[in-house]
Order: sequence, then C-alpha cells, then structure tokens
Amino acid sequence: MTDLHTPAPAPDGAVTLAGADPRAAGDAARGAGRSRCPVARTADGSWVLLGHAEVRGAALDDAAFSSAVSAHLQLPNGLDGAEHTRWRALVDRYFTPAEVQRLRGPFEDAARAVVAEHLGRTDAVAELGRRMAVRLMTVWLGWPRELEDELLDWMEQNQAATRSGDPARTRAVAERFDAIIRSVVGPRRAAAERGEAPADPDVTDRLIADDSLGRPLTDEEIVSVLRNWTAGDLGSLARCLGVVVHRIAEDPALQERLRAGVTEAELAGVVDECLRVDDPFVANRRVAARDVTVAGTTIAAGERVLLHWTAANRDAEAFGPDADAFDPSGHAADNLVWGVGRHVCPGRPLATLELCVAVTALLEATGQIRRDEERPAERGEHPVGGWRRLPVLLEPAA
Repeated sequence: MTDLHTPAPAPDGAVTLAGADPRAAGDAARGAGRSRCPVARTADGSWVLLGHAEVRGAALDDAAFSSAVSAHLQLPNGLDGAEHTRWRALVDRYFTPAEVQRLRGPFEDAARAVVAEHLGRTDAVAELGRRMAVRLMTVWLGWPRELEDELLDWMEQNQAATRSGDPARTRAVAERFDAIIRSVVGPRRAAAERGEAPADPDVTDRLIADDSLGRPLTDEEIVSVLRNWTAGDLGSLARCLGVVVHRIAEDPALQERLRAGVTEAELAGVVDECLRVDDPFVANRRVAARDVTVAGTTIAAGERVLLHWTAANRDAEAFGPDADAFDPSGHAADNLVWGVGRHVCPGRPLATLELCVAVTALLEATGQIRRDEERPAERGEHPVGGWRRLPVLLEPAA
C-alpha cells in the first residue's frame, strides 16, 4: 500500500521493530516501571504508541487519529467520521448474532474435515492453520472449493512479500488477490444484471445486491469490502489458531480443563486470553489529524502513528508485572485483541466462532496435542505476530 504521508527522517534513539519478534520488541521498547516508555519513534520516523492507556486512548479518539492512511480504497476501516459510520452500518449487518450462528453447523463440518486431514505431524500455522482459514472463509462467503489451493499459494506469497518490505512485491500480491476476488464477483454481477437471482444467495451474492446505501455498490467497493474481510484475515486466523494451539500444547492443565468440557463463553474467553498474551494483530496505522499530545509527547498533524496492540496487551500498567499470567476473566475488560472504539473489528463474532469451532474439532479428534520437538518452531517478525511455523503432534483419539 502507498501511504499518503511521507515519514520524517529516522530520529536518534529510534526503536527497531522491523525484523524483530513483535512481542519481544514491543516489551523491550515499552519497558515497565520507571523505565516505561509508552510513546516512541521508529526508524522510519513514525510514532509508535506502546502503552495500554495510550493505545486505547488513540483508538477511541478517531477525531485526532485518522484512519485515512492509504491511497487505496479501504472499506470501512480506512474511513473516518460520518462516512465510516455509513459503511460500518452496512458491514455490521453481515456479523449479527443470527448471521454468525447460522454458520455454526457448516463451520463445524468443515473444521472436522480439516482436522482429520492433518492428524499426526503437522504445522499448526503453515499447514493446519492456513487450510482451516481458507476452508472456513470459502464456506462463509460461498466461494468455490476449487479456489482453496490458489488462496493457499497467495497466502505464502503474501507472507514473503510482507517480510521483504518491498512495496513492489506487496503491491503485486495485493493486485493478485483483487484479481481472485474479481474472478468470483464478475460472473455473479453479470448474472445479477441479467436478472438471474440465485435461489439461495450466499454472503457474496448478498453483498453484490446490497443497496442499503440507497444505491448498488460499485465493483471497486465490493472488491474493497471483500478484501477487508478476507486478505488480512486469512493469515490472521492461521496465526491466531497457531497461538491458541501453542498454549494448549504447552499448558497440560489448560488442555485437560478444555477436554473436560467448558461452556462456549469460557472457551471464547480462553481464546481471547491466549491472543492477549501473544497478540498476532501487531499494529494498526493512523495519521495525526491535528497536533496532539500523548503521555507528554507532542505528535504533529500529518505524522504517522502506529497503535501497537501487541505491546499494549502486555503492559504491566493494565495486566500486572507478569504479562504471561493467564487470567481470561480477570483480563477480559482490558483485552485489546479485537481493538476498541468505532474501528473495533466488526468480524470479531465470526472470528471467535471460527477459532472456537477449530479448537473444539481439534480436541474431539485427538487424545493429546503436543509440540513436535524434533522440528524447530519459528516466530513471526514485525509486522506479523504470533508464530510463522509451529510443528505439533496431533495424536488421534483412541
């Protein structure tokens, strides 16, 4: 993506995020106690907010911290004010409790099938996680199963482009994903224009026909919404599942508790706390809409800002001196995994269902989930959090 704002020269004493594990780098940059530094400058001249209160405050103050950070159309997360409200109302209609719950059965069937394909030695992120993300997404959107392998190949290329930091590679990968979306939308749009309405419209069909703004959506708008729903979320869901599986594999007491049976709300709380401890949603970009002071630091209008969710979710000011302490109910109110404010993740209910269904399918199909110590695990590097590769053993249930 091409930013609208040019970064300032790298300042002295800038924090280094690129090429580092976001969890460790965020902890080190933020610090704690008397050495706590909730606001810092990055090597490219951007500001990064690292403290829980500072990140939360900026996310809630969308008048001061604008989300209009890209030259590309990003619906609805790249909008502010009334325009964001209009588009957010459209998007939220697809994530109501009724909309999400009708997917439970199809998601459960799909999750069981994916787990059955990966019993034994597998990678919780690169193999199981990615296949799970793609399968559930295509079920949700009504996309053809034949696209799975192409989407998996795209995920691999997207990760490589992200790690490279090369804008040309990132742009090419983004354009390829848009082409995949258009390959699905184009024929359906043409059929709709011929008056050939599907008997049982799926989410993609309904988006094409959506006129809740008082007019049909343009092709560019449909592609932007679907890109927002899918492109980032494919990798995110795979990494989220990796984080949760890692916790289950490394915490026998938790695995035993989950196998004994928990309520849906309790499982969702466990998932959220796993993600708080090791938040794979590393950061979101903002730009200062006016001069603003954060923790004694003045950020000038037009300067770029990163809200570092991973660091904020491990801040001692909110979660105590041990960021890894596991307390789903005690930490729930301050957990920022899904964001906060007007731009809070609209897909949280869907992602939570996907993760809970996937974990349940894993527990049902296995007698034990444990790390595969014969193969090395690999952490993600900024701007990708969680695990890049996580070899595990899924021992089939007797």
